[in-house]
Amino acid sequence: MTSMSRARAARRIAAGAAYGGGGIGLVGAAAVGLLLAEVQLAKRHVGNGTVAHVPQAEGRYGHGYTTPGEPPLRLTMLGDSTAAGQGVHRAGQTPGALLASGLAAVAERPVELRNVASPGARSDDLDRQVALTLADPARVPDICVIMIGANDVTNRMPPTRSVRHLSAAVRRLRTAGAEVVVGTCPDLGTIEPVQQPLRWIARRASRQLAAAQTIGAVEQGGRTVSLGDLLGPEFAANPRELFGPDNYHPSAEGYATAAMAVLPTVCAALGLWPAEEERPDASRREGFLPVARAAAEAASEAGTEVAAAMPTGPKGPWALLKRRRRRRVPEPDATPATPSG
Repeated sequence: MTSMSRARAARRIAAGAAYGGGGIGLVGAAAVGLLLAEVQLAKRHVGNGTVAHVPQAEGRYGHGYTTPGEPPLRLTMLGDSTAAGQGVHRAGQTPGALLASGLAAVAERPVELRNVASPGARSDDLDRQVALTLADPARVPDICVIMIGANDVTNRMPPTRSVRHLSAAVRRLRTAGAEVVVGTCPDLGTIEPVQQPLRWIARRASRQLAAAQTIGAVEQGGRTVSLGDLLGPEFAANPRELFGPDNYHPSAEGYATAAMAVLPTVCAALGLWPAEEERPDASRREGFLPVARAAAEAASEAGTEVAAAMPTGPKGPWALLKRRRRRRVPEPDATPATPSG
């Protein structure tokens, strides 16, 4: 599928989400039946149905940066097992802990991490998670990171419905005053036990949903980062290193790879990234594009950021596409505090 056709498909899905449509499918009915059957086999093979182990990582990070009179930054993770950190054994290996530590190092301020993500969650669980996030008006997060979409694909949620839930979540969080970064649907076509033709179907469905998620999130004032690397080319090249023991969820190294991709965008959303890196770099093929085209390009290249630029243009809203340089995520420096509830 070409970049232009991907952009058109993503635009149709996003438009259906905005105007209440629900009948736009990712693949044909026969293919969906095959996809569902093979996904269930793959899940049993990789042990995805076992009891979820999610380390408790909530608490304060960056204690060494305490500044009198300056409150810690608040970071909240929302989404599915990826956001929760399922598959690793130590709290410091979860993406939330890695992002909190990295943000604390860049901001030179402590970061309070909260995680309301739920293993197995689909986008229709975001309404509940956002309600938890915003329950205390005095503790609205400075930034929220949402990682969602994989279970939407494997559970046959219509992409228009998926994007509608995500867009609503981003809108509510932005209206409350939080910055929002969405890690879009990872490439499910590289899960090791998955064979053709499921592999091709899963990749196509994942990328279409990721592109549509980008349009929906950016139009509501969020930023997105494509997470193809999470279950993408690096995983295909190094499955023993980047997948966890179940061959389905990322390993500690895999989560670190994802965190390195997301951290620069988290920092940029809070105005903490170097100003010279905010200008588009033509040598890295960065620049302003119609939002649907930017979304399609980002879905094809992991680690690519898309942010709103101009509300109107010759082809509708425009976005800035960035390929930020990755920096090593600092190791978590503190034991998470005892959770409050």
